[in-house]
Amino acid sequence: MKNSLSIKPLKVLALAAFMLTGQSCKDVLDEVVVSNIGNNYINTTAGFNDAVKAAYSSLRSFYGTERGLTMSEYGTDLYTTGADGSFKGFHFYDSQLIGTVSIIQEVWDELYRGINTCNAIIDRAPAVTGLTDAVKKQRVAEAKFLRAHYYFLLLQEFGGVDLRLTETLAPTKTTTRASEVDMYKAIIADLEATLPDLENKAKATDYGRATKAASEHLLARVYLTKATSSAKAADDYAKAETYAKNVINNYGFKLLPDFASVFAQGAGEINDEVVFAVQYTSDPLTNADGNSLHLYFGMQYDVQAGMQRDIFYGRPFKRLRPTTYLTETVFKERVNDSRYKKSFRDTWLSNLPGTYNTAFDASKAKVTFKSGDTTIFIPGYEMTLAERAKRPYQVLVPSAYSAALFPTLQKFFDPLRPDKTYTNGSRDYLAFRLADTHLMLAEAQIQQNKTAEATTNINLIRRRAAWPGKEAAMEVKAADVNMDLLMEERARELAGEQTRWFDLKRWGNLVDRVKKYNPDAANTIKAIHNLRPIPQTQIDRSAKAADGSPGFPQNPGY
Repeated sequence: MKNSLSIKPLKVLALAAFMLTGQSCKDVLDEVVVSNIGNNYINTTAGFNDAVKAAYSSLRSFYGTERGLTMSEYGTDLYTTGADGSFKGFHFYDSQLIGTVSIIQEVWDELYRGINTCNAIIDRAPAVTGLTDAVKKQRVAEAKFLRAHYYFLLLQEFGGVDLRLTETLAPTKTTTRASEVDMYKAIIADLEATLPDLENKAKATDYGRATKAASEHLLARVYLTKATSSAKAADDYAKAETYAKNVINNYGFKLLPDFASVFAQGAGEINDEVVFAVQYTSDPLTNADGNSLHLYFGMQYDVQAGMQRDIFYGRPFKRLRPTTYLTETVFKERVNDSRYKKSFRDTWLSNLPGTYNTAFDASKAKVTFKSGDTTIFIPGYEMTLAERAKRPYQVLVPSAYSAALFPTLQKFFDPLRPDKTYTNGSRDYLAFRLADTHLMLAEAQIQQNKTAEATTNINLIRRRAAWPGKEAAMEVKAADVNMDLLMEERARELAGEQTRWFDLKRWGNLVDRVKKYNPDAANTIKAIHNLRPIPQTQIDRSAKAADGSPGFPQNPGY
């Protein structure tokens, strides 16, 4: 079992329920405290420690979840909609994308719940006894890291929001929308304030807690994003570069030799490349809804000849289908680069022997399988009919891809689930990893015309991705390094890892790239979609302005 930050079920749930953001006039005073824990519990040593642990739990409302995946990977240049699933308005950018969508409201509420828990920790810390000053400072720094993290997610998704930096103790309908400038000022102030007090090491003593390295990684991302916002400053890229370099140089992180091993489940999840991970566990009492990313990238293998659903191949929800751009352009080069093979499952072995009619492979009429025989192979290129006819199994070629049958991203599969219908996965979500740090550093350097330095960082990633003996062939020359190459390199390295929508928004090309590479949304996406709609619940809970207009205005176009 992973030795990680333990989140206690009853006390933490009680605190999280009690600290529901005061923005809601409804339900705050009606919350049932599940273990008779009152408001003063947080003022005790045990309560203060439990509150800090509770503050981390809001990360699990976004990372490794359907909500977070929908709001970070749907409707990009890399992924479009599969056959099944909800929330397709995020793929299509159509009339389904409105402020009453449940996950928009849930993400908003859960992040504000985490923010108010952080506010309570920060405000009440001076009165808490029984902890050394050093420990208390570290816990407050963790709360500031988390508060900044939650506000940064809200800012990217919704724009300026209600910026609350003190604990909300009672229901209120008074709300305001902060400017981007004020949002970034608060986020950066929080993160910079953490640096003296967070643990100055690669892995926290209590694994899963925020470290100085995690805060510097987030600062690098914040400054990269700020550099293309209305709050931009001339030194944003230089600051992003500094913080990314600190993460790379000061803590002993290392790229793992093998790209695939980054995603090893179990003990392998705690490795030298992980800067910060959101903790999940196999204990159903403390795992909330679990890491559910294993559900969303799978194709419909389980009704094909020779196959039935099992734990190893997963429960295929068929939600995210790779775009042609991702499979044929981003991952076009496979002779030297191992990441296509290691990112996508291409072979299924029979777990239901017998003789069957074929479905998607016209090169043969019937197939017969023994247990363990190959049943489906996805070569990734247009294999000829004659070549396919020689194979005793079905071959799925690009011309036969559909909303149900497509290359299956395998980074997040969870064969440690107890049964084939179980949805609450146990693998940690790798929120920050060193490869991302190198690519952020390269981006900051490209933007400062430091092409030689950027080339070095990109080649570190590309050499690691090479097949053995192909390292030199994977290197790019400085003359070829630009933002277009960086965009594709991030796609190859980070496909599916809840980064792409944020990347496209940061680069200012979300609309252009969706129009160019994602036909399902090409005719509907507009500039307004660089922001999500404000939850209708938030608008309804806010007192109206003196002129009768909404006290918390909706984003333009919704």
